[in-house]
Amino acid sequence: MAHFTVTLADQTTDLVQDADAYQQEGPLTTFFAFTGDRRVIDSWSMRLASYRTSDISAIRRTMAADPAAGAVERQEIDSTGLRSDREPVRCRSRSDSVLLAG
Repeated sequence: MAHFTVTLADQTTDLVQDADAYQQEGPLTTFFAFTGDRRVIDSWSMRLASYRTSDISAIRRTMAADPAAGAVERQEIDSTGLRSDREPVRCRSRSDSVLLAG
């Protein structure tokens, strides 16, 4: 599964782990995990976290490198549409993010 690194307007970052996708829902951007073999956001998707959209300055998708150590492998898409792998980075999380229970 992928992780998403959310950079907020105050330059803090949150790591949303095991998320498959995100979508804007009114004033919030919500991150979802798919259930079973489904690959779309629907009523069966699990909400993992929500942020006020106006507070988000960047969202980066990352793939897990070593979940136990909290490191993630950054994968960026260049202008040709190909992925280039970077060194693992560590992300700290904010304690005041809005987490939603399934």
